[in-house]
Amino acid sequence: MRIITLNLNGIRSAASKGFFDWLPEQDADIVCLQELKAQQADLASGMLQPPGYQGFFHFARKKGYSGVGIYTRYPPTMVTSGFGVAEFDDEGRYVQVDFNHLSVISVYVPSGSSGPERQASKYRFMDCFLPHLSRLKDKGKQIILCGDINIARTPLDLANPAGNRKNSGFLPEERAWLDVLFNETGFVDVFRQIEKGPNHYTWWSNRGQAWAKNVGWRIDYQIATTNIAHTAVAAGIHVSSRFSDHAPLSIEYSHEI
Repeated sequence: MRIITLNLNGIRSAASKGFFDWLPEQDADIVCLQELKAQQADLASGMLQPPGYQGFFHFARKKGYSGVGIYTRYPPTMVTSGFGVAEFDDEGRYVQVDFNHLSVISVYVPSGSSGPERQASKYRFMDCFLPHLSRLKDKGKQIILCGDINIARTPLDLANPAGNRKNSGFLPEERAWLDVLFNETGFVDVFRQIEKGPNHYTWWSNRGQAWAKNVGWRIDYQIATTNIAHTAVAAGIHVSSRFSDHAPLSIEYSHEI
């Protein structure tokens, strides 16, 4: 089972940069998308249902903002848009597809980089999302959570940790939240289970020459419950594929849907 996750920074923009030409070459079973920046009516049929896939989405009420989606080769037994918190469900941040024994989620955690108001919103999201994941896990299903988490967990996960200690995305409270998720809640950072070394990033600022100099952040994740995480056999960040300011992250699992 091959799963890809990618923040598109606009699905129509990514399409114009060749995303839908690249997608069939990847042989992915499931593709999780974030930051669609579109409504359903804005999308061509090939964006809603690419050849060989069914598409499921959670669009934001606000036009041109947020939005998440999942493409899957396999018909799900259930689809859930939103996780029951109106503030964030209105922003289109969560879609979940269930198979018999597996839940796959595409999530877009708010960014706090634009100012204190958005950082407060991010903290509110974190406060209600962790209990949601705990309840989901307690139901006994295997879970793979894919998405733009907007947090770099350790100094290994960004190029300039010293200069970002007071910036959103690397604040102590944010990193501690991930520590609870991984150390106490029973989830695994699947990429780090496979790749231990430095210089693995998934996002680069458009400012300066961040991409050219590889001054990046690893803020896109596949996070899984223990049993399915341990079936992961390969991981890759597709840095040569530029459809947005993020890079696609793929994980292969020796697991069948």
